[in-house]
Amino acid sequence: MAKGKKVVHFALPAERPSDEELLSLMLGRSGKLRAPVVRTGDRLIVGYNADLYADTLL
Repeated sequence: MAKGKKVVHFALPAERPSDEELLSLMLGRSGKLRAPVVRTGDRLIVGYNADLYADTLL
């Protein structure tokens, strides 16, 4: 998950947080999924962080 410059990594299912914690990180104030959302392979990237996108997608 990317929130501005902050990046939070979870290695699922090894260190799976509760559903409530995941939802609180993935949903915005409106209750909708934060944008953008990118799924690449077994990774799900929620939010925008240029460095994370460059490392993951290139």
